Amino acid sequence: MKSVPERKAAMLARQADLRARIAGIGAELDSHDAKDWEEMATEREADEVLEDLGQSAQVELRMIEAALGRIDEDEYGYCVKCGSQIAEERLDLIPATPFCASCASSK
Repeated sequence: MKSVPERKAAMLARQADLRARIAGIGAELDSHDAKDWEEMATEREADEVLEDLGQSAQVELRMIEAALGRIDEDEYGYCVKCGSQIAEERLDLIPATPFCASCASSK
C-alpha cells in the first residue's frame, strides 16, 4: 500500500514528464517547413498523430492536476461522485482517478 505522499511524488514526476512531452510535441509541430507537396503530406500525417498524443497528454495532465488539488484539500482517495473510499488497488492502477470502480463503470 502506497502512502499519499508517495502517490503525490509519483504524480508530480508524471506531471513533469507530461509537460516536457507536450512542449516537445509543440516544438516538433512548429519545426516543419517542407516545400515539397509530398513532404508536406507526410508531415501533415505525422502532425495528426502528434496532435492526438498531445491531446491525450493534456487530458492526463488535467487529471493529475485535479488529483493533486484533492490531495491538498485532504479529499484524495475518495470518490467525487459518491464519497466512498477508492480501493487501494484502483489507486495503484490509476493514481489520479476521481471515481471509485462502481461510479466509474456507471458513467
